[in-house]
Amino acid sequence: MAVKSPRLYPKEQDPQVRATNFEEVCYGFTLDEAISEASRCLNCKNPRCVGACPVSVKIPAFVHELSAGNIEGAAQVIAQDSALPAVCGRVCPQETQCEGSCILGIKGEPVSIGKLERFTADYVRQSGKKVEVEKAPSNGHKVAVIGSGPSGLACAGELATMGYTVKIFEALHKAGGVLQYGIPEFRLPKDEVVAHEVQNVQDLGVEIETNVIIGRTITIDSLMDEEGYQAVFVGSGAGLPNFMGIDGENLNGVMSANEFLTRANLMRAYDPMADTPIYVGSKVVVVGGGNVAMDAARTAKRLGAEVTVVYRRTEKELPARAEEVHHAVQEGIIFSFLTNPVAIAGDEKGFVSSIKCVKMELGEPDASGRCRPVEVKGSEYDIDTDLVIMSLGTSPNPLIKTTTPGLEANKRGCLTADENGATTRPGVFAGGDAVTGAATVILAMGAGRKAAHAIDEYIKANK
Repeated sequence: MAVKSPRLYPKEQDPQVRATNFEEVCYGFTLDEAISEASRCLNCKNPRCVGACPVSVKIPAFVHELSAGNIEGAAQVIAQDSALPAVCGRVCPQETQCEGSCILGIKGEPVSIGKLERFTADYVRQSGKKVEVEKAPSNGHKVAVIGSGPSGLACAGELATMGYTVKIFEALHKAGGVLQYGIPEFRLPKDEVVAHEVQNVQDLGVEIETNVIIGRTITIDSLMDEEGYQAVFVGSGAGLPNFMGIDGENLNGVMSANEFLTRANLMRAYDPMADTPIYVGSKVVVVGGGNVAMDAARTAKRLGAEVTVVYRRTEKELPARAEEVHHAVQEGIIFSFLTNPVAIAGDEKGFVSSIKCVKMELGEPDASGRCRPVEVKGSEYDIDTDLVIMSLGTSPNPLIKTTTPGLEANKRGCLTADENGATTRPGVFAGGDAVTGAATVILAMGAGRKAAHAIDEYIKANK
């Protein structure tokens, strides 16, 4: 193997400065940096990175174009498989997927695939270029997509290129799902990035209707029986938060991370000109250790609070991306490991005043393979706080399942679907968090694309 130059890292905002604003943490590569980093790729004959990408982006091909300075060519390659390159380049867990499989990472550092994808998408957008996607002529068939998050957008975009007439139904007033309402501005700019990539899907001919709640405004039955849709894809996500069931969770000042982040994004807390009515207080405790917990903690920090993350295992077991944890530590987030809440206390007005925790120690592995945390007797202590944010995962909202005859779900409320997204109701397909529970953007996109091809086969077989 030829010796390659060291991996390049783009510049970032100073931690002390960025902890007070909602501007992007990472500035991204310059043109020269991107070309230099792209030149590190070995252009493997059997690229493991492609197999590790849930949407199978032709990574060596786009990186090769980039290394030659052909940015538009690189963007064209990515567009064959991904409708959301600027999003994926920012929020995908590349370290466990494409970059985690890069052969350069065996003895050194992998190619910075995610940052190169981001650069390519940003460069094309900022230069006003338009990436043309090959699209088949209309085939006269209609498909409805429920939810405009990553799985819905990926499914709709893929179907549109195959000639289908596709309409997305979105419950909220802006398209994007978790991209719009769940991920903070400092990780994913809404007006600049999300809106542009949603528009790219619309430019394929996909129609998006907002403020439509499937199961209330309209049902899946009426879409299929009255409006002529021959198949429906459910990509409604997992927006129902989980709680611990401990005393005090009904106090004022206890909310889910899902609610907290949605409020911050919906009411534009990241905009200095917006008068956002969001309560934070001076001290915040975030319970959990995933990416959403990091997002909530770092958002609360930017809104002026002192923030403590409590997690019942050690730093080694944190499920959040290492990059997000690193950034949180840099920004002054306090971590209390091997700590678990047991009750929340309030004042005489019904507002949170403290959270009672116990120390934990790791025991034998549980069903997940991780060491099970065991309570240390007599180790209770209190943390003073004004706001407790529970980040313990989410489940799908049961509305669609309960209003659609023949649609089955498992005990966690996730829709039952096979590997291609086919549910127990003929003609209804599902993917993303609605099937798996809370997962990643790129896995949801992969499920959406796969379901699109299954829908194509279904409709062709039932003409």
